[in-house]
Amino acid sequence: MGDHLMDGSHPTTHYATFTRVAAIVWIVIAVLLLLDVVLRGEGREAWIAVAVLVATIAAAYLVWLRPRVVSTERGLRVINPLRETFVPWSAVLWVDVTDVLRVHTPGRVVRSWPLRETKRQKVRDNMRREAGYRDADDDEDEAGARPVDLAARRLRQDAERYKTRPLSGPVRDTAEAGPAALGAEDEPQTMVPLEVIVVVAATVSLVVAVFLLA
Repeated sequence: MGDHLMDGSHPTTHYATFTRVAAIVWIVIAVLLLLDVVLRGEGREAWIAVAVLVATIAAAYLVWLRPRVVSTERGLRVINPLRETFVPWSAVLWVDVTDVLRVHTPGRVVRSWPLRETKRQKVRDNMRREAGYRDADDDEDEAGARPVDLAARRLRQDAERYKTRPLSGPVRDTAEAGPAALGAEDEPQTMVPLEVIVVVAATVSLVVAVFLLA
């Protein structure tokens, strides 16, 4: 688990460090293999290898590298592999952890793909506390807190801070708040970002073309 902290009004990003590092390592390896296939490979087998490598790069990006939770002035960006949800601070009731980090809103619970609790006993303890919006570890020293619990605590603190000085009006600039925030007001808004559509469509098109035409 990692946090990327920035000063002032810039966003705070929470992500799973292990999966992000694994994604970067695999993408580098896959690109090197891809170059080798392009330079030395021949025939149908080479084209199939290219398609498979490109598909694994796309999958590593979508599943491991892209997902994160971003705390902005306007609200939370919960970025999962295929979808992104923007939760305005006014809609955040609570942030807790069971098996994954969850953002409670009046209408639904938004779950984060990358921020997961990996310890089974901890998951069972979290499930037993699930009935109420109360975290028994709130007073625990940060040095001893589990990474995902620490992320949830910091997001709750962000919610308290930003709710005291809310920004009015709909979101119009998505550079920081994300594409799902466009036009959002008081309710969570979910969308499939254009980058996901492009990556999936391009990868599927390449794989289909190779297997049909190569």
